[in-house]
Parts: sequence; structure tokens; C-alpha cells
Amino acid sequence: MPAFTIFFVAFTVRLIHIWQLRDTPFFDILLGDANGYDRWAVRLAAGDWIGSDVFYQAPLYPYFLGVVYAIFGRDLLVIRLVQALVGSASCVLLGLAGTRLFSKRVGLVAGLALALWAPAIFFDSLLQKAVLDMFFMCLSLWLIARILNPPDGRHHQEGQHQVVSSFSWIDWLGLGCAMGALTLTRENALLLILVVTLWIVLRTFYGRSTDVLRTSAPPIVERPQNVRRTSVEPLLWFVAGLAIVFAPVVARNYSVDGGFYLTTSQFGSNFYIGNNPNADGTYASIRFGRGAPEFERLDAKEVAEESVGHALSPSEVSSFWAARAFDYITSQPVSWLKLTGRKILLLVNHTEMLDTEAQESYAEFSTPLKVLGWFGHFGLLMPLALAGMIAAWPDRRRLSIVYALALAYAASVVMFFVFARYRYPLVPFLILFGAALFGSRSPFVPEQRSLRTQFLAHGKGRTASAVAVVAAVAIFCNLPVLSPTLMMSITENNLGTALLEKGRYDEAIAHHERSVTLQPDYAPGYNNLGAALRAAGRLEEAVARYQQALELKPDFASASYNLANAQLEQGRAGDSVESFRRSLEANPNSVEAHNNLGIALANRGDRPAAINEFRAALAIDERSVHAHRNLGNMLVDAGQRAEGMSHLERAAALAPAEPEAVYDIGTILLQDQNFAAAASRFEVSLKIRPDWAEAHNNLGIALASEGRIAEALTHFERAVALKPTLTDARANRDQARAALKK
Repeated sequence: MPAFTIFFVAFTVRLIHIWQLRDTPFFDILLGDANGYDRWAVRLAAGDWIGSDVFYQAPLYPYFLGVVYAIFGRDLLVIRLVQALVGSASCVLLGLAGTRLFSKRVGLVAGLALALWAPAIFFDSLLQKAVLDMFFMCLSLWLIARILNPPDGRHHQEGQHQVVSSFSWIDWLGLGCAMGALTLTRENALLLILVVTLWIVLRTFYGRSTDVLRTSAPPIVERPQNVRRTSVEPLLWFVAGLAIVFAPVVARNYSVDGGFYLTTSQFGSNFYIGNNPNADGTYASIRFGRGAPEFERLDAKEVAEESVGHALSPSEVSSFWAARAFDYITSQPVSWLKLTGRKILLLVNHTEMLDTEAQESYAEFSTPLKVLGWFGHFGLLMPLALAGMIAAWPDRRRLSIVYALALAYAASVVMFFVFARYRYPLVPFLILFGAALFGSRSPFVPEQRSLRTQFLAHGKGRTASAVAVVAAVAIFCNLPVLSPTLMMSITENNLGTALLEKGRYDEAIAHHERSVTLQPDYAPGYNNLGAALRAAGRLEEAVARYQQALELKPDFASASYNLANAQLEQGRAGDSVESFRRSLEANPNSVEAHNNLGIALANRGDRPAAINEFRAALAIDERSVHAHRNLGNMLVDAGQRAEGMSHLERAAALAPAEPEAVYDIGTILLQDQNFAAAASRFEVSLKIRPDWAEAHNNLGIALASEGRIAEALTHFERAVALKPTLTDARANRDQARAALKK
């Protein structure tokens, strides 16, 4: 009955939350990692279950999503309902763990606390792996609780006493599988596996041979403390569970790369992001303003390769960034210790540090988040959990693994950087200890008293000290460190960017405007507002917003680059050149900036400088199609025909699905009066883009020049039909008609 109550409450409140979100932009617009997971899952559901690259992000959640898509189709309502079921099951598992570790009342309180925990409701509705993080953490805790206090069925008679064996292979195998799965959603859980392994070894060789079933009668006789357990079966079953989960991932990664990767290849870059001279304890992209998942892997690889001067494998990229982080730690230990202290503060702070979207933004539409968020936060949970930990300290030997795992997980987050969803798996540990204070009594402390009584049972001095520590932690956790307004601003900015990508310009502009209204000094908001305005054709306003972004952050490379492109589009080549150069000062290895600076210089009439910029772009990326094409055309115009044509041919070979370079070659051949070769190139370009009016017109010219007037007329008429304003095509059509009438 308690399990049903917990599940019913959890599922009901999650349904209400999902229902209230259905008409908001957050329901069908996926942001950040959610968008990446969705695209990955679509590929999986379509049959691409292996892929071609080493996993960079933890793979289990996208595969979970892919299975749901394969069964039900891509339906965002269905996946949210499935996740609500998974999240509700997590609450039940935590309740069962609390019951077995403490008492039925504690289990009920713990399960209901997670059911009504505002961040849990929030995360369970997102297309994020946090829902599986919580499930596998709660499953692991439940299995550990079963191992610590086995079910009544596992006992045998010793004289007049019943003694319970602490070994059950299914629990240990399940624990290995659960913790392996947790690692495939949250890579830092590898540290928890080490902790559990050490715990098993200590239990095996230094612990009791059995655990006692505690009943009120008959009296219990425990085994002598010096009897050692010699069976290694628990460790073997635990390792077997891990192998079941990890083996397919290791085999898959090896098959696509030839290297050994237990889970993913992102350790080094993530470790550096959390430990570098400019780190602030949260996430900061390697290149400012490029925190989207599609840039994260690319930037880590590009910057590393630029630094060493040659291509790197995924493991080498990871090693490069790890080495940079360790260099910072060893060379600036005082700075690193201060940074670590800030990360600890962020870890326990009452405000949830957003990743891509803020809980506060969703609370504007969701009654459960709005109401439950008032008390469902770390500022209340941490002091309660600490009081519970102090009260349960007399039973620390039995609960040592729970204490150790909580501490290890907290340390694993601080090792990197702090997000709300990164610290989220710490919540079940805190809820368990906090809920223990509300139990009727603890059957596992000698005095058989409630933990509230136990907390106050050490004399006035010790009690006062404990209360003072809890009060100090409460103050520490509620310090104003993070700005909810800023996080709402970032959410609006991210939502606007996603809407822009879908071509919903007016909505994108509205959300970006709200972003900068909420936080007037947020430079990325102005930059992205400029992008939305430019896409909508409002160039003057876009330029003004880019300039505001640069006033706030002068070295904002993306804003300088975007401003330069807008100025180039306005015909202000001189201003554009200066803006591109400003962008390159902040990001000198930007292929796009060098290429577009070349275009701006060419528009200004500075051909030699333009050629140099196109060559600079190719020096960074020899496969840049645009740079090859632009350099080729520029060299041909400068009289260097052979080299220019070779670059155009290279561009055509690099991008066979893009017709521009082939068209350019055809145009040059047409100017050379090589009509047959020109016609062949225009025909190729039209196979790629059949509705290209200019290509039809030029093909007609080439055919007419060879005397094939009737064929030429067909293409001239097609060009006019596609683009009535193309005056050359109209004139050529009329001439071809007249020629055929003679």
C-alpha cells in the first residue's frame, strides 16, 4: 500500500505538470542536449544502432529514447508519459530503500519527498538523461538496502535463533548492472563503482560472516566480530553485472575506432572546463558563446589540434585537455582551491543551476513547480539531511556504504563543474537521511529510539554543537550565489535560438527581447537577438544589437563575426573588414571569418589581400569548400587561370552535392568559348539543382553557340519561367525564337 501511494502521488503530479506544459513552446521545442538526443534517437529508431564515431556523450539515454521512438514513433507526449512512469518508479524504489534501511514511515516519507521534489518533476518532463540517472541511483540504493538488510526469506536456524545470510547472487548481479547503467548515463559514477568495489572487498575479508535478522523475540545472538567472510562470490557477481552492461559499449567503441573506451571520450574536455584559470564552477564553453552540444565536441577537437599542429584521435583530444587541467591545478593550487570552494558552494546552494533551461521558466506555466518549488530545494534539504546523518551516526558501520556513496558522488561533481542535473543524483541520499528524522523509531540503533531523539540524546553540549553545525550549513546553502533572473534570461535566449533554427522568426525575436529585458547585461542575448533580426530582414536593428553585445563583451568573437556579415550584407565593405579582423583577434583560427574577410576585401577592391585571406582559411582547413571556390574565382580573375581552376575543381570534388563550383567552372569555360565543356558542366549543376534559372540560361547560351537553337530555347524558356525578372534569359529566349522562325 505505501508503494502504491507513492507511485500514485508521483505520477499524478507529473501528469499535471505535463498537461500544463502542452501549449507552451517548451513542449515541442527541444533545447541543447535534448535536441541532440532527439536527433540521435531518430537515427537509432531508423535502424542506425551502431553509428560511426566513439561515444562522446553518455549513450544509454539516447538508446532508451530510440527504443521508445521505434515502438511508438516520435511522439513527445508519449516519451514524457513514459518518463513520468520511470520517475514515479524511482520514487517507489527510494521508498523501499528507506523502509529497509530505516523504517516503513521513513520509506513512505522518502518516497513522497522525491515524488513532490520540484526538480524531480522538472527533470522527468525533459528529454534529458536525468530521469535515468535518478532511476538507476534509486535502484542501486534499494539493492544495497536489500544486501544490508536481506528479506525475511533468506534465513536459517542456528539453535533457537534465526540468522539471515547476507549473500544473494541476484542482488549483487543486479547492483553491478544498475551501477553500470548509471555510469552509461552519468560517467562520473565510475567513482561510485570504485567505492562499492572497496566496500565489497572489506565486507568479504574483514566483515561479519552473516547479518542478523533483528526481531523482538527470541533474543538475537550475533556471531563473533573476528569471524571473516572468505567468499569472493559477491565481488564476482558484482563484476559480472558490470561486464553485462559495459561489454557491448566497449566492443562497439572498439569496432568504430580501434581504441579502448569504457564509456565516452569526453573526460578530458569536461575536466578542463571545470578546472582552468577562467573557470567559475559552472559550465563555460571552450569557445565563448558556443555552448551548444553540436559545437562542444568540434571545438574541443579543433582547439586541441590547432595547439599541437596535427590531427588527434578522440582519446588524444581527451588527454590533451586533461593535461591542461592538471597543469592549472599544479601550477596554481591556491586558485584551484578557491575554485573548488566555489564549486562546493554551488553544489549545495538552494538555487538550481541551469544547464540549458531553467526550472523557474517552467514554473511560470506549471502549478506543481510553482508551489512545490517554495520548499523543494537544497536550502531546506541539506540541513535536514545533515541532521539525519548526525542522528544516524551511531549506526554508521551498517550505513557506511550509504555515507561513502553520498560523499563520493558529491566529490565526483566537484571534480568537474556544477549543474542542477549533475548534482541531481545526490538528492536520494539526502532525502533518505532527511526523511529518517521523521521516522517513528530506528530499529538499527541500540536504544531503539527515533532519530530525532537520537539527535538530541548526547547531552546539551554535543546537541548544541550539532544544532550549530546544522544552522551554519543552512545559512551556507541559502547564500545568494546564483541569479534566477539570469537563468530565466538564458532560457529565453536558448528558446529563441531554437525557434530561429525552425524559421519562426517573430517568436524568436520575442523571446530574445525578453532575454535582454530580464538581464540587460547578457551579451549572448543581444548577439542572438541580432541573428533573429537579421534573419527577418531587419538589418539595421540587427547591427545595433550586435554592437550592444560588443559593448558588453568586446572580445566576443561570434558577435564581431555576425556584425561583419550584417555590414557586408548592407554593402558596408569597409566596416565589415574591420569587424572581421576584430573577430579574428578573438578567434584567429576561424575558417569562416578568414573566408568572409576575403569576400569583404574583394568587395572593397583589395584583390591581393582577399587572396591572402582565402589562403589563410585553407591553411586552417584544407577541406573548406567555400574558401576553395572563392580563391579559385579570385585567381582566375587575377589571370592565374590554372591554379584558380584547380581550386574550383577541388571545391566541386569536396562537395559533389553542391552545384556552385561546377557552375563557376562552366561559366569560365563559357567565357573561354569552350562551349561543349561548358554545356557539360551546366548540365551537371542542373542535375543537382534543376530549378536554377541562371544555370538554365547559361546552358542555353552554350547550346546556342554550338548551333543547337531548339535545345537552347527550351532552357531559355525554363529560365524565364523560373525567374521572370531575369532579363538576360528573356532577351536570349526572344533571340532564339526569332532565329528559329528564319
